[in-house]
Amino acid sequence: MNIKKLSMFGVLLLTACVTINIYFPAAAAEKVADEIIQDIQTLEPEKKPQAKINPLPAWQVSVYQFVDQAISVVIPSAHAEANLSVNSADIRRITADMRARFGELNAFYDQGVLAIKADGLLTTIGKVSLKERNKLSKLIAAENADRYKLYQAIANANGHPEWAKQIKSTFAQRWITNAQSGWWYQTANGSWKQK
Repeated sequence: MNIKKLSMFGVLLLTACVTINIYFPAAAAEKVADEIIQDIQTLEPEKKPQAKINPLPAWQVSVYQFVDQAISVVIPSAHAEANLSVNSADIRRITADMRARFGELNAFYDQGVLAIKADGLLTTIGKVSLKERNKLSKLIAAENADRYKLYQAIANANGHPEWAKQIKSTFAQRWITNAQSGWWYQTANGSWKQK
């Protein structure tokens, strides 16, 4: 009887000590950041996807998809890579707003009056005419607000709202890395450089 109690206690103690560590996927975050930033900073008009012509009847496609899913459950993939999901309505809406705003921001980048701070947010660094100052201030406020929303939306989409700070830090580096030639950015020591 004592051995049973002792072994039950041991099992409880052992299960109490099990900890699951979920690490922030830094490499995946960099990849996602680059893809999102490059998508936002594309000035080319979007191409409409062409409808796929499927020669198989719908019922047959459904059967193949079911079999494929069943096989992937029974036989898991041989390699697993950490990924961040960026497929949510919030992320699509935020990035669409940022993409629509980029053309106006780009003009200010090109004038040398708009810069990326070390934390990845935007600021003015040059003299702007009174007429354009108000417009630029509104653009910067909207863009910076959307950047914060984007980082939180990515963290939420992945079930880890606590990752928002790490995502922001990753994006801060990637905004600067993806800056175009001639744009201004702030270095880690606070000085300004032109790319």
